[in-house]
Amino acid sequence: MKRISTPLDLNLIKSLRAGQELLLSGIVYTARDQAHKRLVEAIKADKGLPIELKSAVIYYCGPTQTPKGRPIGSCGPTTSSRMDVFTPLMLAKGLKAMIGKGGRSKEVKAAIKKHKGVYFVTYAGCGALLARHVQRARVVAYSDLGPEAILRLEVKDFPLIVAIDANGGDIYG
Repeated sequence: MKRISTPLDLNLIKSLRAGQELLLSGIVYTARDQAHKRLVEAIKADKGLPIELKSAVIYYCGPTQTPKGRPIGSCGPTTSSRMDVFTPLMLAKGLKAMIGKGGRSKEVKAAIKKHKGVYFVTYAGCGALLARHVQRARVVAYSDLGPEAILRLEVKDFPLIVAIDANGGDIYG
């Protein structure tokens, strides 16, 4: 398996192919529906964002409560299509990669190709196992959202599959 690190370089993103298995290390932000809604509202209102979207990787995840002595609780992917309404604008503002599960809309596929981004999937139903790849986690925005707050994760060898590549390749067809 190929190892990659954040921030993701444009040449690396363009070289990835649908179906390729990877191990990601570096910084990833969690964000789900409500966090995406707030981010997009801030973009549309021309307000500052609590995280830098340029070259960011967002993981569609709402972790469970953190057990004592661990950096994070179970942190499996959530269904990505719920973020599709927000994704094209976020890609236009510099987002480079997303991690989740399931297929994406034709609008998101087109935006990924246009903005040279990438969509990764990871193993659903394996949240406890995925948590072992998180070295540090802290809330960085929207703490009032509880498990849907934006967290900054430091990950090591986080397992991914390229689902939609920057050239339009798509494992879902």
